[in-house]
Amino acid sequence: MTTQVRPQTPAPRLETTHQILALIQRLAEAFSLESALRDRERRLPDTELHTLFSSGLGGITVPAQFGGADVSCATLAQVVSRLAQADGSIGQVPQNHFYALEVLRINGTQAQQQRLYQEVLDGVHLGNALAEFGTPNAHTRRTHLHRSGDKLLLSGRKFYATGAIYAQRIPVLALGEDGNEVLIFLPRETEGLTIIDDWSGFGQRTTGSGTVLLNNCEVDIDDVVPFHTAFEQPTTVGPFAQLLHAAIDQGIARAAYEDMLAFVREHGRPWIDSGVSAATDDPLTLERIGRISARLSAGDALLEIAGLSVDTAQHNPTADSVAQASIDVAQARAYTTEVALAAGNLLFELGGSRSTLREYNLDRHWRNARTHTLHDPVRWKYHAVGNFYLNGQRPPRRGTI
Repeated sequence: MTTQVRPQTPAPRLETTHQILALIQRLAEAFSLESALRDRERRLPDTELHTLFSSGLGGITVPAQFGGADVSCATLAQVVSRLAQADGSIGQVPQNHFYALEVLRINGTQAQQQRLYQEVLDGVHLGNALAEFGTPNAHTRRTHLHRSGDKLLLSGRKFYATGAIYAQRIPVLALGEDGNEVLIFLPRETEGLTIIDDWSGFGQRTTGSGTVLLNNCEVDIDDVVPFHTAFEQPTTVGPFAQLLHAAIDQGIARAAYEDMLAFVREHGRPWIDSGVSAATDDPLTLERIGRISARLSAGDALLEIAGLSVDTAQHNPTADSVAQASIDVAQARAYTTEVALAAGNLLFELGGSRSTLREYNLDRHWRNARTHTLHDPVRWKYHAVGNFYLNGQRPPRRGTI
């Protein structure tokens, strides 16, 4: 029997980019108000994420032919970055939701797309159960489908399951019966599915990136979408995912920067040798702020270039267009990683010892940046970029570049 999942609250349809950007600005302003408190107390943003997905934002990448806004990747990057600026954890949670929809767009059947897109447009939130502990590398899976009589069952253990604790469906990456990878859009209420809130990272504290246990969960074959073929041919699954990670880092960087400006204005003191009476006139403080401001603007530009490149590859996915998109995204991802860490560090350099006081909780920006930027090593992104431009070598198609 084909599964059907309903949202907690029905969502309206969003139609235009202007409407979407205006909405995200309003939501981001609201989400930012208690961001520091949620981090300090590890208060899960259940209400905020319910508001987010019941607003219709979860369906903005659904293709127009299925009733969605079909926003560009460049616009989506703006949306995710603005969310991450408001709250790094809230910004990260929808990343896997949109990633699963991209896999569905490329590999799903029309019937699967029609049914699952409709759910998302109605307000259903997709979580994730992709990564695993204890395997030889990050791309090895042990979670698998198997038969018991006429039933198709799913068993395994997942970790880093960002967003699963909040979602109504959990896309699970597993080995199919033939040994090839599949993505299973598993309903939250499936018997044998257990979500454990055991994420204890020092950053991105409220992403809910803990454990998902799968104990002989019965699977409807109509919820199984091929996954491995997304990397056997030129597709945008990889650069699309990495683009959103770059957007998250850029948002975290922008949040650290804005808090730094406010703190220097309100509490900063000039260095004694500066010859000025206000931190806002200290020449070396101004120089450091000017440098990080320029780097943030460069990150915005790289993110836009990368988004437009992924848009181009989506419309015409060839080996060359996907390779170029991957390289453009790799440049943005590597750069925003460095800027996010630098902005989080500079906040304390210019804010001084007072900025480290626990009541301000300003360290959350650096903690968020350090935690989120560990998804993929920057050193290999720079390697891929150099190899592409010097030797004409296309990057590997596996979702990490």
